[in-house]
Amino acid sequence: MATPLEKWVEKQAELTRPDRIHWCDGSEEEARLIIQKGMEEEKINGNPVFYPLNNEKWPNAYFHRSHPTDVARTEHLTYVCHPEKETAGPNNNWMHPEEAKKLLTRISDGCMRGRTMYVLPYMMGHPDSRFAKACVQLTDISYVAASMRIMTRMSKKVIEKIGNSEDFVKGLHSVGDFDPEKRFIMHFPDENFVWSVGSGYGGNALLGKKCFSLRIASWLGYKEGWLAEHMVIMGVEDPDGEITYIAVAMPSACGKTNLAMMEPALAGYKVWTLGDDIAWFHIGDDGRLYAINPEIGFFGVAPGTSMRSNPNMMKTLRCNNFYPTLFTNTALNLDSMEPWWEGIDEQPGKNMLDWQGNKWNLKSGTKAAHPNSRFTVSIYNAPTLSKEFDNPQGVPVSAIIFGGRRTQLIPLVTEAFDWNHGVFIGARSGSETTAAAIHQVGVLRRDPMAMLPFCGYNMGDYFNHWISMGSKMKNPPKIFSVNWFRTDENGKFIWPGFGENIRVLKWIIDRVKNRVSGRETSVGILPHLKDIDLTGIDISDEDLRKILDVNIKEWKEELEDVKKFFNSFGKRLPAELWREYDKVYRQAL
Repeated sequence: MATPLEKWVEKQAELTRPDRIHWCDGSEEEARLIIQKGMEEEKINGNPVFYPLNNEKWPNAYFHRSHPTDVARTEHLTYVCHPEKETAGPNNNWMHPEEAKKLLTRISDGCMRGRTMYVLPYMMGHPDSRFAKACVQLTDISYVAASMRIMTRMSKKVIEKIGNSEDFVKGLHSVGDFDPEKRFIMHFPDENFVWSVGSGYGGNALLGKKCFSLRIASWLGYKEGWLAEHMVIMGVEDPDGEITYIAVAMPSACGKTNLAMMEPALAGYKVWTLGDDIAWFHIGDDGRLYAINPEIGFFGVAPGTSMRSNPNMMKTLRCNNFYPTLFTNTALNLDSMEPWWEGIDEQPGKNMLDWQGNKWNLKSGTKAAHPNSRFTVSIYNAPTLSKEFDNPQGVPVSAIIFGGRRTQLIPLVTEAFDWNHGVFIGARSGSETTAAAIHQVGVLRRDPMAMLPFCGYNMGDYFNHWISMGSKMKNPPKIFSVNWFRTDENGKFIWPGFGENIRVLKWIIDRVKNRVSGRETSVGILPHLKDIDLTGIDISDEDLRKILDVNIKEWKEELEDVKKFFNSFGKRLPAELWREYDKVYRQAL
């Protein structure tokens, strides 16, 4: 007798009508066959899905060029389909579940005809963890099948784990005909179901990533008493060998991956990577907050990645293990068959194709790689991988950091007075936009906890959930904000960033360990200049003072914008956040 999983797959196949159905087992042999199929049979815009790269310089690596209309998250076509619009909140596009299913049923009718349906069984989280979730995604493109194997724990054992249960997360994905007019990413939180049509881009197509591990999982966390967050998880080891675990929220393309794999500039310090994008938090039996990374891969932004900015990622990309590495929408050096992007610290070759396959050189006047071009690579390649990565219980988090890209106003580092004040700092966070989503670049938008595009329910309720989580912890993490991106009058960054950011993390850890005092300001606790270790760095006291300065009178316009944003959540915004707001606003008048 067919299991609920088999019945569900059969039902989706009746709608989408693939030529073949392939149940994936996650093996290395299967991965090679899927990539071979993408090189020889499947096409996107008339081109193969994969091109092999120079195996000596980029072992087991392949190049992928997406459809030219399909290069980033399509937030305006992403919907969260709760039965009630108010539950979705002003932070989400909403459509009634019945209406959404009618629309997608019409679009998906026969959408896999002529293709293979890949059935991808995977776990988000370590299989031995009580926090892990069993999932199955259906897709009709080898790129997604190969990527999901890199990013998640894909195995036929997941099918055995699901057994006769209906308790698994479902994902239906088809690239369709890549028509932007028929491109939708729909979430049905009450059914643990994501339905995506028309896009092959990572965040729209790798449904275990943002769609499940944030949008659906955040709703699960709200109901079950945990948090799903858009955060780095990292361990910082000091010269005495003590490791402090930190979680960091930053919007896409603001340096999360660089931070997670930092090569510290201070002698004796090491950074251990647990994740660069997703963190699931649970309160442990000891009352502390523990974090796991449900993924096992990196889906990182290529431009700007180099031996200077992130040497450990470059080593990761050139490491050879049984997981392939994929490059998407970078440029391609035809002479050496190597990927290339702006900021790689290597000169382009003489025979180059840009990300759309056009001939390119430095005089072309355009970018060779798309600004949001990506790499997909196994976290097990990373030389900085923490020994605790596969710990089913996760790691205890001592500090939470909220960051963003702000050229003015926001100090280099600020500590919250307490948990609720920290939630306020996270809730009011904003960042100048990047190329990771389709919108104008360089515009300030509020992005609370870096979760605005990813929270699967009303953010007013989400803020309440954060406050509630704090009240349940015996020893909640300290909360901080950071901003590496302050600029001078010439538009140059004042703080050098990258490996030098360890100096800020050192102060944060010193505060966690009560080793140094701080100076109270109206927006939080800031360092005394003497407590930022400047050994071996060329930055003047004047510049440091400038990026640690708080002139509360300059915050009035910022606070007015925060008020407007908070008002969008009406009565659902917790009173605790208004109290924190009023404390600061009164001083800005």
